Amino acid sequence: MEAYKTWVRRNKDYVHSLESLANGLTWLLPERFSTSEIGPEAVTAILGIITAINEHIIDTAPSERHPGSADTSSFPYGLCISALKDLETLVEVVAEYYYGDKKWNFIAVTEAIKVIVRLALFRNSGYKMLLHGGETPNVEKDSDDTNSQQRIGGFPGPGGHNGQNPLAFEGRALSALSRFGERARAMSDPSWIQRTQQLRAIMEPPTSIIKRPTLSMILSEKGVNGALFVLGEILFITRPLIYVLLIRRYGIRAWIPWFLSLSVDFIGFGFLSHVTNSGTVERDQNFHLSAFEKDEVKRRKLLWALYLMREPFFGKYTRQKLEGTERLLEPVPLIGTLTGKIVELIIGAQTRYTYMSGS
Repeated sequence: MEAYKTWVRRNKDYVHSLESLANGLTWLLPERFSTSEIGPEAVTAILGIITAINEHIIDTAPSERHPGSADTSSFPYGLCISALKDLETLVEVVAEYYYGDKKWNFIAVTEAIKVIVRLALFRNSGYKMLLHGGETPNVEKDSDDTNSQQRIGGFPGPGGHNGQNPLAFEGRALSALSRFGERARAMSDPSWIQRTQQLRAIMEPPTSIIKRPTLSMILSEKGVNGALFVLGEILFITRPLIYVLLIRRYGIRAWIPWFLSLSVDFIGFGFLSHVTNSGTVERDQNFHLSAFEKDEVKRRKLLWALYLMREPFFGKYTRQKLEGTERLLEPVPLIGTLTGKIVELIIGAQTRYTYMSGS
């Protein structure tokens, strides 16, 4: 396993290219979106899980300047969520093939598991915004590593980043001589090691421990804004499960699940917009989003477009527009054929909840 991890980390660009090619070819598999598509979906799910594992291996690679710095002790929430998303489509296909409309029971169980994992990640991360549904860790990059290559003893070194720093060689030589002297002294006087370790323990400052924010800390520091932020994230996490439970109750072609799901999205996003709005009176209680979190907000807005692809809106409006465009472009050579294939794929993908769920 370690040999495979090393190979993936050394050839990550090659691995990404192969994964993109394989995932793209799965859309051209025969019997895709037919009644007997268990085989193609199983292939797609396996490829998706392999991709998730490779991404986890790459993301957990120790940095070059800090070997062993990757945190492998924590639970791999991102990998777990990615695997669940890949398996969910296969669960839907198999359940529909054997149980028909009762597939929503199995989809609801899968969504409930994802909700539990995401809520655990939300709490474990210190109530930070989930990026890509929890698949991407919400961590801030340490800027010290990018600047430390140009610094010696905390001061900028000559040479910048375009050339070698002449003082770096002197520092390395002094460090090597110091280690050689320590080893020689340890061989001649074993008790010197213990005295040195005690001296270092006294001289070195204690390691700072960063406390993970708790819910009570957020509520006490941010007040109502903290509660609204947490509630907005919980609504975003639980919205897919609410949607599936409403479909089980009213049916896929009813407007109630569609409208209520959209309402939950709007309410949750409204909470988020309120607590991050710099124009409010209590600015000290606002949440300041990082660049990654701002991108996540944009991504969530784009997910609203999926409501155009969900029943009953799709059957009443979107499908008619797609078929009209197909008929209009059908006489055009090549473009008409390509348009027909695209419309066919869109209509086929729309029949799968997992492709249009946005979860």
